[in-house]
Amino acid sequence: MAFTSASDKPESVGRQDVAGLGPAWEPGERAGVSLRTLVMVRWLLAGAEATAVVAVGMGLGFSVPYAWCLLLIAMSGLLNAFFALAGPLQRQAGPKEASLHIGFDILQISALLFVTGGALNPFAEVMIAPAALAAAILPRRLAVILCGVALAAIAVLTVWSMPLPWWPEQHLDQPLIYRVGSGIGLAAGLVLAAGYAGQAAAESARMELALNITRQVLAREQRLSALGGLAAAAAHELGTPLATIAVVARELAREAKDGAVREDAELLVSQTERCREILRRLTETPDTDDMVHARMGLLQLVHEVIEPHLDTPIRVEAVVTGAPGSHAPDIRRLPELLHAMTSLVENAVDFARSEVLVSARFDNASVVIEVRDDGKGFSPEILLRLGQPYVTSRPGGEDSRSGHIGMGLGFFIAKTLLERTGAHVDFRNSPAGGAVVSARWPRAAVEAPDPVAALNRLDDRAGATS
Repeated sequence: MAFTSASDKPESVGRQDVAGLGPAWEPGERAGVSLRTLVMVRWLLAGAEATAVVAVGMGLGFSVPYAWCLLLIAMSGLLNAFFALAGPLQRQAGPKEASLHIGFDILQISALLFVTGGALNPFAEVMIAPAALAAAILPRRLAVILCGVALAAIAVLTVWSMPLPWWPEQHLDQPLIYRVGSGIGLAAGLVLAAGYAGQAAAESARMELALNITRQVLAREQRLSALGGLAAAAAHELGTPLATIAVVARELAREAKDGAVREDAELLVSQTERCREILRRLTETPDTDDMVHARMGLLQLVHEVIEPHLDTPIRVEAVVTGAPGSHAPDIRRLPELLHAMTSLVENAVDFARSEVLVSARFDNASVVIEVRDDGKGFSPEILLRLGQPYVTSRPGGEDSRSGHIGMGLGFFIAKTLLERTGAHVDFRNSPAGGAVVSARWPRAAVEAPDPVAALNRLDDRAGATS
């Protein structure tokens, strides 16, 4: 069996920009950090430094410059005490304030390393910690500046520092090549750690924003879907009092003599009739929670999916086919499914040369909906990562008919919504050319229950209760 619907209308329609649902993400943005976290990290750092100084000096008997070491560690403690007394630590630290805190930690660690052997100190790797923290929580520009300060400090500590603490009766003299190698290794570790932390934080921020936008899209669709039920409920509740008002108004108009009272009564009758007509129109929008109206045929589904895109220069066609011996299922009206498939058709229309085909197939086990276009298809590098957030083939709006500047969220949101309905989503290129997006559901996941059987079950349950 097959059903088709098509349009060749020449006018174009606008697009819904998913970016309008939330704040635009800019590269380098981070979620920030609380002042309490910065102070706690500094306490941990000061504790580790004091432990290392005591262990090396008293445990191993090395000649440690205690005065300088304790002075530098005390500076960290005094700074923490100042912030603890100055105000609440739960507040969020701004990027500049956080960069000043991390910058102080980098300079404090550098000074402590300077008096304890510089790049030869085995604890020099501690310098990596504040640089990685800066890359994770600060905007990219500030993080690069702080990492540059740390690298400059490492360069100084590689060629110039006080002697490495050692046993007093022995002389430790390391060649310059060893110091340079230690400095290069430390710098390489810092760059790798900072780069990894920064990339991981950026991906986390992108994912969080994309998921927030997905939740907003779904909430909006659910609110729109609930309006029909609200209108029907209001019409049902208001019908009885309006009928009573209409009866009383007619009685008043019939008994009143000609004059102002009769005119007012007749006006009241006409206004109640107007209210009843308005309510009648409201009830024409079906209640989406009703077991009858919450279901839709496959043909109706594909019609609703392509309807927003019929007024475009692209021919949009829908086809429904079924396996021999299987009956067409009625689909549950799911806001997630409708929004996701409409978004996929919109993308196909934007890149198609002349035609987009939406085909629905069914058998006794599954339901499949495919969106095909006759455009250039997905590029290989995009196809490998399609469905992830911020993966787009049109960062500047090129190659698309509308010139829309994509954020790379459309496919991610559509895929997420479809998977929430139980679908398996697949992106590929057709051998004949063009892109293909298909969603496959187990039939039971999207098929609406039989309303007659549901009513019979309710009747049986009511009979058993009575």
